[in-house]
Amino acid sequence: MDDSFSSEDDDHLFDLDYHPYARKRPLSSRLDRDEHDETDDEETNRQKLYLVPYRWWKETQRSVADQIGGILYTVLSNDNYADSQIVLELRKEESSGDRVKAEEGVSGRAYALVNEALWLQTLKWHNDSKASENDARNHIVAEDQSQEVFLLQIRLSFSPETNSLLVKISLKDNTVNLYQRACCIFSSESELLQIWDFSGQTSQFVMNEIINLPNISSGKPGKEGELALAFGELLRKLWAPGAVPVAPRMFKCKLAKFAPQFSGYNQHDSQEFLAFLLDGLHEDLNRVKCKPYIEAKDAEGCPDEEVADEYWRNHLARNDSIIVDVCQGQYRSTLVCPVCKKVSVTFDPFMYVTLPLPSTTMRTMTLTVFSTDGIMLPTPFTIAVPKCGRLKDLIDTLSVACSLRNDETLLVAEIYKNQIFRLLDEPSDSLALIRDDDKLVAYRLPKVSETYPLVVFLHQQVERSYSFGVVASNWKPFGVPLVARIQDLSSGSEIRNQFLKLLCPFLMPVEDVVNDYDGNETGNTVNENSKMEDIVSPLVSDSDVGSDSGAENDFRLNTDFKFYLINKLEPLEIKMNKPVSISRFTKKFDVSVHWSEKMMEKYDTCLLSSLPEVFKPQLFTRRPQESISLNKCLEGFLQEEPLGPDDMWYCPRCKKPRQANKKLDLWRLPEILVIHLKRFSYNRFFKNKLETFVDFPIHDLNLSNYISHIDSQLSNCYQLYAISNHYGGMGGGHYTAFVDHGHSRWFEFDDDKVFAVSEDRIKSSAAYVLFYRRVREA
Repeated sequence: MDDSFSSEDDDHLFDLDYHPYARKRPLSSRLDRDEHDETDDEETNRQKLYLVPYRWWKETQRSVADQIGGILYTVLSNDNYADSQIVLELRKEESSGDRVKAEEGVSGRAYALVNEALWLQTLKWHNDSKASENDARNHIVAEDQSQEVFLLQIRLSFSPETNSLLVKISLKDNTVNLYQRACCIFSSESELLQIWDFSGQTSQFVMNEIINLPNISSGKPGKEGELALAFGELLRKLWAPGAVPVAPRMFKCKLAKFAPQFSGYNQHDSQEFLAFLLDGLHEDLNRVKCKPYIEAKDAEGCPDEEVADEYWRNHLARNDSIIVDVCQGQYRSTLVCPVCKKVSVTFDPFMYVTLPLPSTTMRTMTLTVFSTDGIMLPTPFTIAVPKCGRLKDLIDTLSVACSLRNDETLLVAEIYKNQIFRLLDEPSDSLALIRDDDKLVAYRLPKVSETYPLVVFLHQQVERSYSFGVVASNWKPFGVPLVARIQDLSSGSEIRNQFLKLLCPFLMPVEDVVNDYDGNETGNTVNENSKMEDIVSPLVSDSDVGSDSGAENDFRLNTDFKFYLINKLEPLEIKMNKPVSISRFTKKFDVSVHWSEKMMEKYDTCLLSSLPEVFKPQLFTRRPQESISLNKCLEGFLQEEPLGPDDMWYCPRCKKPRQANKKLDLWRLPEILVIHLKRFSYNRFFKNKLETFVDFPIHDLNLSNYISHIDSQLSNCYQLYAISNHYGGMGGGHYTAFVDHGHSRWFEFDDDKVFAVSEDRIKSSAAYVLFYRRVREA
């Protein structure tokens, strides 16, 4: 038999009373439930249906019967004595609408199914018509009829494959005597059995089954619809009368069979579970048995409305289920190539909207700004930029933070081991390439000097080491490099003057320098001179010392700072009164500056050496709770942003992967809108849960301002009806739920405890998944 009878719990139980004289049976429907759940009142108030011989019904009703429309079913009987059950398959005849034509083929085993009111009216008319003939005889017949009535219990279900009703009479549900009498009545060895339904109950039952139990197909991930059947059984138990908690063991077992990640007793993300469940139910309930291959057409130049409708039709051609009907909407995705400006527009379905919170879309970065005007000291700035943003976003935000003038520009560089590791000069570079432990500086440079060569000053100081009583000295880099653009390179003094200008903000107060010299000059002169004699610089040969220092001023300058042009071969000392030997095509060159000990004391080198990291997480610092509206989250979700470096888009015009700009728009909204608040963030070192309080609307979520395509026939207003809450952190937590039971009667579900809550309590920072349903606009 059909799989619809594979589980008795999936059938609907009915009671059947049978009488051999009038061939009548009252049929009263009730859902399958335990015996202790059924009360005497329910039994009494149950609506009854009667099965009587059709010709007797027609004769007794006469003109009344002609006024009532009916549906004719052909009954196929299958006597399975091995399984001790009778299965009747009721198939609707196409000629049911033509009463006269249908009656021509009515067999001797035809019955009429009527409700209790019509049955009593017909029986009364029948008894009254025979009363004048023989009152005593009719009295005896009435007694015989009441004595011959017996009860049969049947199971009724709907088969969507054959579009027919299935009736099962089992020995398990009835006594042996009553089951044997039913076998005689519905034996398949007799002539064809037909049933006229004048009650309208069968068509209503079929319609309810079609609506509530969509067609189950075999597909991924639900094999033969087992996941949908298990979920349906769980829902039936949850909605059954009574207040008994339900343990979904069978449902969990079926779920783990198709998704091993949900097996065991580990904790899982409720949104991930919901996504899998909806996808699994969709595959189980998909009405499309064979998914056609549909090749995407080039829609360039076509109106978005036409393209969106074509994408949606193609989607429905492969995906047609109640999940799609209720839960799926449509995005418009726009990609723009940053190089060739190619625009690609696609329309994709969605089942839920994941809204990143501001803390998950932004990152804080600290940079130190160095001025080249010789006035301002280095200043660190902490700014917030998009995580998937570009260097342009960083420069624009930092320009506002440091009050950059219109005639200035910023040059961003990464510092590593007291050198410029790289210059960040490409505005389209991704900020994702910048790590939290990097050290960044931004140099303020005048725009008019952008065509001049960039000079990078690298600092070096003397470092002494003692080994077996011998003092060894060498030059060691320190501090943050300083940069400047120099137009005139006619002599080395231009480089020196520019360097001294950059050092002006680092000068120590005069009184501090004088005090240091007063206390140390007398006793340490001989020692300092002897130490200076021990200094051996690998960058300066003996023949260079003093060779071009005829003037006293030149000798003093050489003892303060010495400048060396760094090239591929060996460092070349820069003479103050000679031109710098570089090519006129050079855009950038490095200059090594050797500091004397006197200059190390004259300038505050600590300011040059302290450089903060881009971001340093505070392990034990608890930030104050943030608050944001759901509308702000929606705006952040729909704003344009560049793709990450690991999610490049292949541009069909450039024939290369590009870090395109992506823009999402809501195009088609579902009946049930599921909003997932992205509370969990991850990086290389930390996993964090955001406790941001999201202020979401309960009764009036209007998405008219966020949808790109307005359908005048559909409302864009939604009302909240359920919330999934998560309490705890990344290591472990607890889920609860708030559910609106209608008319703003909210209940909290916490494991096996359910209690009423006021509406003003359902908003909290634990809200994780929000469930909205479409309502009419006010």
